[in-house]
Amino acid sequence: MLVLTRKLGENVRIRDNVKITVLDVRGAQVKLGIEAPPEVIVHREEIYERIQEENRRAANASPLALKDAARHLRKVKPKTE
Repeated sequence: MLVLTRKLGENVRIRDNVKITVLDVRGAQVKLGIEAPPEVIVHREEIYERIQEENRRAANASPLALKDAARHLRKVKPKTE
């Protein structure tokens, strides 16, 4: 793990297309701003873990459950504007 010290307003760069800026520091909390292209997915750790757990559950779904889900999705009509 790379450990860096940054002051308010300072940045960290990851490659050419990701920029992380320290926006605010209050006590033990740091507010970060992240600029990245749309194809770079950024999540808080707890959200990332929930997504991974849902993916694991979906990968272990029974064929019957998948069939039921597909049948339900065919019944749902997409909203058009």
